[in-house]
Amino acid sequence: MQGIDECLLEAMRLPGARGAALVDWTSGLALGAVGEFPGGDQEAAAAEAAELARLAAEQRAFTSGTDDTGATAEQEGAPPVEDLILSNRDSYHVLRFVATSFDSSVFLHLWLARAEGNLALARIRLGEMAGRLVLG
Repeated sequence: MQGIDECLLEAMRLPGARGAALVDWTSGLALGAVGEFPGGDQEAAAAEAAELARLAAEQRAFTSGTDDTGATAEQEGAPPVEDLILSNRDSYHVLRFVATSFDSSVFLHLWLARAEGNLALARIRLGEMAGRLVLG
């Protein structure tokens, strides 16, 4: 089990990591952040990433369907989306939704340099970190 600071520091040890944050996608606030941020503004980066996360989480086309019992992922306490990957010319943004005991409205945001980063490794490790993260 990890707290927010330990989780973000672990994310920064990934090859190519430029910045990492834990963001509440309902409010757009960063609950913790380390490293650099796109545009140099932590608050703006968190709010913009939250808009993207909220858009994906609220669209039925992008959320989980039902399982064999007819229960949806939201009913089981899981986030509505597992992760999002946004790529641009020189970097990746990986948003990994975190399951919580409350409303599952937080995600890890990793900003990864494209030249030095390994997207597959980052996605796997963020998933592991999200599973160990303890909030509250």
